[in-house]
Amino acid sequence: MIDVKIRTLATFDPNLGLPKYETLGSAGADIKANLTASKTLELLPGQKELIPTGLSVEIPSGYEIQVRPRSGLSFKTGLMVVNSPGTIDSDYRGELKIILANMGDKTELIKHGDRVAQIILAPVIQARFIEVNELTETTRGQGGFGSTGVSLEG
Repeated sequence: MIDVKIRTLATFDPNLGLPKYETLGSAGADIKANLTASKTLELLPGQKELIPTGLSVEIPSGYEIQVRPRSGLSFKTGLMVVNSPGTIDSDYRGELKIILANMGDKTELIKHGDRVAQIILAPVIQARFIEVNELTETTRGQGGFGSTGVSLEG
């Protein structure tokens, strides 16, 4: 296990607890909505919103936290983490907020304390980008979307 320092902000409801793995085999720790001001948030179809958590993190150098949707929430509602997976960089110290959008056709309610996403600690490898005049040839070449699957030729 890798230690990740978490700071609770002044707005944080301590009854929510810190992010938590629900089972021993869970890859992601569930994180909750901290809606202390309104307690409930309505998301209309097509609407997106930043959901506060009341937490900030200190991620060790060489790691990131990925924000991903909770599969049950996405299956049962129209709520999705829009920029999935979202990335929290190791040098970010602001409040962790979740970008949720309602991709369904009915209004969804997010209540204070709802588990709205899962966070996953992941290693980061930074690339060194090197400008060259040409790249090695491959069979695929410049074939793009769908080029390795369904034939687009009639």
